[in-house]
Formats: sequence, structure tokens, C-alpha cells
Amino acid sequence: MTTLPDRPHTALLVIDVQNGVVANAHDRDGVIANINVLLERARAQDVPVIWVQHADEQLVRGSESWQYVPELVQHEGEPLVHKNYGDSFEGTDLEALLAERGVGRVVVTGASTDACIRSTLHGAFVRGYDVTLVADAHTTDDLSAYGAPPPAQVIAHTNLYWKWQSAPGRSAGTVDTADVVFAPTPVA
Repeated sequence: MTTLPDRPHTALLVIDVQNGVVANAHDRDGVIANINVLLERARAQDVPVIWVQHADEQLVRGSESWQYVPELVQHEGEPLVHKNYGDSFEGTDLEALLAERGVGRVVVTGASTDACIRSTLHGAFVRGYDVTLVADAHTTDDLSAYGAPPPAQVIAHTNLYWKWQSAPGRSAGTVDTADVVFAPTPVA
């Protein structure tokens, strides 16, 4: 249903699962295990996998905290997008990578739920993509000391509101890892 013409394919986005981002994240190991399940499934179905890696003052490029967690391994030919903003599209070549692969739907995983995941969900949606959030494959730190709800509530709320997103010609939704389908969603 994407509004992007001639873009029938789906891609898996793995966003910011970096040492410094997920070191203290809620259900870190469970989320990483689910992302690995999705990576295996996407690769078996020749679905493009695109990695996104954030850099800023706390995540200095080349540092240990900037590196991807060792449990997730990027395969040769899977592009890596370097970003400096929450939205993975902003100031990056993500759109060009998706366009050259004919991608009109993205399946979103990674960290942090209340920052880069939300920004990328909305960034993709307003650009015309169909956007699926994997409910049990994104996470965040406990920021309740700063006034945020506990991480489980942040994740649950994001899953809830993304499930009901709508816009003309695009679809959004939230599914668990076990229910992810990479084939295009049929038009009813």
C-alpha cells in the first residue's frame, strides 16, 4: 500500500543496537535474540537488511560504546547507514539505499524506543513508507529519573500507538517477532 511507486519490497532495519545504547536497556538480551531471529528469517528470504549506527558526543565514532553489540553480526553486502540524528533518514543515504532496492515497506527493530525508534517510525511514514514496528524487538533505557515512565511502559505505549497509526495510502502496525511477514501486505 505504500505511496512510493514501484517499491514492492520490504527491508529489515536494525537501528542503533550499539554497546553504549543498549548496555542497560530493558530486556536487552531478549530483544537482541529476537533481532537475530529476524535477521536469519530476512536473509533466508533475500530480504534486504540495513543497519543504522548513531554517532554523537556520547557515542564517538570508533569507540567501544559506538560499536554494534557482538551478538549481532552484519553480513557482507548489508549496508550500514551512519547517522547523527534520531530519524534514520535525516542527513543519511537511507532513502537512496531503500529506493535502489525497490523498498516501500520497512520493518523496524532496535533502540532506543523513545528516541531513534520513534523518530524513524515517523520519518519513514511521512516519506510514504509502510512501517511495521516489531513489538518485542525494540528497547530503551530506564529514564524514569528524568520523568519518563519505566521502560516497559515506554515500549508498551509505543507499541500501542503505532498499532493504530493511519494515513492515506500507507499502512502502519505492530507485530511480535513470531508474526513478522516480510512479503508485501496484500491490498484488501
